[in-house]
Amino acid sequence: MFKFIARQSFFVNLLAAIALVFLVGFLFFQSLGWITHHGEYLKVPSVTGKNVDSATDLLEKEGFEVVITDSIYNDSLPLNVVKKQLPDPDATVKVNRTVFLNVNPTTLPMIDMPNLEGLSYRFALDKLEKNHLKLGDTTNRADFMKGSVLEQHYNGKKIAAGAQVRWGSSIDLVVGGGLEAQKIPVPDLTGMTVAEARDLLKQQGIILAAILTSGDITDTANAYIYKQNPDVFSYGTTPAYIQPGQTMDIWIQLQPVSIPDSLKRDTSKFK
Repeated sequence: MFKFIARQSFFVNLLAAIALVFLVGFLFFQSLGWITHHGEYLKVPSVTGKNVDSATDLLEKEGFEVVITDSIYNDSLPLNVVKKQLPDPDATVKVNRTVFLNVNPTTLPMIDMPNLEGLSYRFALDKLEKNHLKLGDTTNRADFMKGSVLEQHYNGKKIAAGAQVRWGSSIDLVVGGGLEAQKIPVPDLTGMTVAEARDLLKQQGIILAAILTSGDITDTANAYIYKQNPDVFSYGTTPAYIQPGQTMDIWIQLQPVSIPDSLKRDTSKFK
């Protein structure tokens, strides 16, 4: 074959090369429509509001590629559904066109817990709503900060501002109920641990203020109280009284306090 080409004149070979180029070009352009599915169109089905998995299966069966572009949560829609699609429903597009889906996530997102302590009850409710949280139980406690949030709880435990909680979670609030115009006997804390005293004072609406230590104490909660202010008695055997919302100071030590039998108190009511 090469000998045959070599025996031909340059002009003949040039014409043959040109004819070959035109033939290849003609065949390429004739097959281009088949390669690109020229003239083949599909109508995009509507998948908005459908489950993401179902929408993906439907689109792929119709011959479309599917790409999920977003998953920012929208609380007005169910989880794991299509919020928006591109191209729009019923649009006419070529075969193998990519459809982009904007979807709701499969699980509720985590958000930062706001700081509600010290806010008024109404302001706290507004802040909960703005942070996509709900009010759970409300408990009143005797405190001079009447109508203000004293503590915020989640799943039965105190929760700090900035901690992660699930979108839509219920938050329980402890709200100050004001101070009642009543006097109660000063509780005798001597011999108790700090943890026991905290529980007792909390029940009576009394605030534990200063904790003064004797010696090197690392576990304050289990240390023992050997002195308190105010004392149980004001003069001799005259009982002293205190109001809810007032404070008490305590002195603590590592060793249990020895209390004479004549001065021992019934602590069963404190448990």
